[in-house]
Amino acid sequence: MGCNNHTMDLQLAHKVVLITGGAKGIGAAIARSAVREGAIAVIVDRDAPAAEQLQSELCDAGGKCHVVAAELTVAEDCSRAIQESVRITKRLDALINNAGVNDRVGLEDGSPAQFVESIQRNLLHYYSMAHHALPFLKESHGCIVNIGSKTAITGQGGTSGYVASKGAILALTREWAAELLPYGIRVNAVVPAEVMTPLYRQWLDSFPNPDEKLRNIVSKIPLGKRMTSADEIAAMVVFLISSQAGHITGQHIFVDGGYVHLDRALT
Repeated sequence: MGCNNHTMDLQLAHKVVLITGGAKGIGAAIARSAVREGAIAVIVDRDAPAAEQLQSELCDAGGKCHVVAAELTVAEDCSRAIQESVRITKRLDALINNAGVNDRVGLEDGSPAQFVESIQRNLLHYYSMAHHALPFLKESHGCIVNIGSKTAITGQGGTSGYVASKGAILALTREWAAELLPYGIRVNAVVPAEVMTPLYRQWLDSFPNPDEKLRNIVSKIPLGKRMTSADEIAAMVVFLISSQAGHITGQHIFVDGGYVHLDRALT
C-alpha cells in the first residue's frame, strides 16, 4: 500500500460545532473529538450538570467549549439554543443532530398518542435545529451531520416511534443535501449499530441477564466481535464536517463493524 507523509489536517481550528445531546454518550465523544481538532464545541443538552461537567473537563484540557441547556422537544428551545450559541460564539460551522432515545413505543405496546410523543423526542428537533441554524450555516458554508440508527434499516421490534424517526432522518439527510446544494452546505448521516453508551447500558440492564444479552449481541458483530466505540462514531462525524470531506453529501455512512450489510453466515 502506498503511503505519503502528509498528515490529515481537518482544518477545524476555531470552527463552531453545535452538538445536540452533547453531554453524554456519542454526543460527548463528538464534542471531545471536535475540541481535540481545535474546534469550539457547543453542547446543547437538557442535562445541564452533565454538560457542565464535560465543559469543565474540556476547558481544563485547554479546549474551548460552551453549554446551552435546552429541552429540544420544546420548539422554542430549539430556536433559543441556536440564537444563544451564535450570541456566544458569533458563528456556526456545523450542526450535529444527535439527541434521541430508543423509547420502545411499539405498535402493540404503544398508542397513537405515545407514537406522536416519540416522534417529538426523536425527529422534530432535527428539523427545528436545522431550520434555525440555516441562516448561519449559509454564512459559513457549513454542514450538517445527522446521527441515525441501524434500526431504520433493520427494524428491531417494539420501537415504532424511534424507528419511524430514524427512517425519516435518513430521508431528510438526502432531502436537505439536495435543497442546500445552492449554498454549498453538505448534509450527511452517520449510522451506528451497537455502541456502548449510558442509554445502551440502561437498555441492556432491562434484561434478566444483561451480560448474556451483551455476549449474544457482540457475537453477531462481524468485525472483531466487539461493540463500536463512541469515539469511532465521533471520528467519522469530525471527518465529515472537515474540509477533507468537501465533496461528500447526501450519504448514509455506517460505522458498525459490518453489522448491517455483511453476510450473516460470517457470524
